[in-house]
Amino acid sequence: MAKSDEEPVETDDAVLLDRWRAGESAAGQRLFGRHFTRVERFFLNKVPTDQVADLVQETFVVCVEGRDRIRDGGRFRAYLLGVAHHVLCGYLRRKYASAKANIDVLEQSAAELSGGPSGVLARHEEQQILLEALRSLSIRYQVVLELHYWEDMRTEGIAEVMGVPPSTARTWLRRARIDLEAAIDKVSSSREAFHSTMTRLDDWAANCLQAAVSKP
Repeated sequence: MAKSDEEPVETDDAVLLDRWRAGESAAGQRLFGRHFTRVERFFLNKVPTDQVADLVQETFVVCVEGRDRIRDGGRFRAYLLGVAHHVLCGYLRRKYASAKANIDVLEQSAAELSGGPSGVLARHEEQQILLEALRSLSIRYQVVLELHYWEDMRTEGIAEVMGVPPSTARTWLRRARIDLEAAIDKVSSSREAFHSTMTRLDDWAANCLQAAVSKP
């Protein structure tokens, strides 16, 4: 059988980024399509649902404008989430800092700032407990934990997204886990629900991720 002259489908972020930079708009569309749900999920549990689409669009616009500054295409995911984090911080400061003078909005919780339920659908009591607990933490710690549990990032990746040294990210992750356990205890309806959530925390976090991916 003759060897096909057709080029195989390329799925590597770095290659798609190179092609996009070279003027292949379809490569940029594929790159954004691949990561769209990830960026949407980043905002869903932190801001009012009606703001999510605008913040996702803003993230991709910033990425388009800064595509030539991305140093390592293989780390495009971390770069994109770093942009999303920057966009989130800007949105929170524009919306809330003037009303709450002299505060660090990242030290406030999503529940305190925006109120209302999570934008991620919960299908089990343990999922609901985890989502409520996350939203009751400072947004800084919520971001750290969601990057860890939903994006499977370790301290180096979290540090890159949040623009801090790895030692700072490591400290934040440790403290965030402590605060999360206390928050789960507070929002749990019973000791059984608390223990079920804590003993299978990784599983319930993964389930919340799937709910965010597959929501209608």
